[in-house]
Amino acid sequence: MVTGWTMLMIACSSTGRPLRETANVNDEGANKPDFNSYWYQGKAELTSYKLEQARYGEIHEGQAVMVYVTEDFSRVKQVKLDFPGGAGDDAVKILKLNALRKFNTGIYDYSVMQSTFTPVDRKQYPNSLKVTSSSQEWCGQTFTQLNLTNEGYQAQMNSYFESEGDEVKALPKVWLENELWNLIRIDPFALPTGSIEVIPDLVFQRFKHVELKASRATASVTKEGEMSTYTVQYPEYGRTLKITFESDFPHAIESWEEVQQRGSSQLTTKATRIKSMMSAYWGQNSVSDGYLRKELGLD
Repeated sequence: MVTGWTMLMIACSSTGRPLRETANVNDEGANKPDFNSYWYQGKAELTSYKLEQARYGEIHEGQAVMVYVTEDFSRVKQVKLDFPGGAGDDAVKILKLNALRKFNTGIYDYSVMQSTFTPVDRKQYPNSLKVTSSSQEWCGQTFTQLNLTNEGYQAQMNSYFESEGDEVKALPKVWLENELWNLIRIDPFALPTGSIEVIPDLVFQRFKHVELKASRATASVTKEGEMSTYTVQYPEYGRTLKITFESDFPHAIESWEEVQQRGSSQLTTKATRIKSMMSAYWGQNSVSDGYLRKELGLD
């Protein structure tokens, strides 16, 4: 484990509300001039990846895109603010990740999107405020949303499967696998290590049709040259997630892999970076802007 990643156990906050186990945080990472100049330049970071997705016992080729952008978010409503200047204390600056995957399984295709909203000010807001996850394929759709409350997370789950159906349940205020990607970009020293309690990735939960709950995992960080790798192992599921990122700012994510044990064999989902660009993409929506997809290495 890299020196500097340590574990601090906190039982409760000053208000008496339970808090998750949390890592020792270097909050200066989100306040340095390079952080501000990079993330507050009025553009999003777009990164394309070559995807090898494990599904139905095979590997399917596809593409993944990560869209990172800062926004002003409503702490109460947990939506993007239309008029942040008049929102007062309700406005929270967040780093949003829209993570998309597209791949084909035989004749039909999959489209998966997850959005994670993590406050930049980790001292004042140590928990991500919201996560949404949806999957669309020819059999139907699923949708899951987590919202932060004083007690923990409220989960809303909708599915076309009878065994899953529609459900609302309470989850504890623990680490979210979905937010780990944002913590890498805000400050890798904020990543939890050692034995942690974490709610696994929402797409994994849907693809494997397992109960949405907190699980025990072991997390570690290793460094090799200019790259660092964050590893999370879930003994309960026989699953290991590895995220490789640049050790230096802006800590761009180079690749990731999910290894799933299947009896005596393994299936591994992999994604490798193709290209990154900074772009105000929301204004580049005309036919003439189509060339930008080719520049990003997308079909």
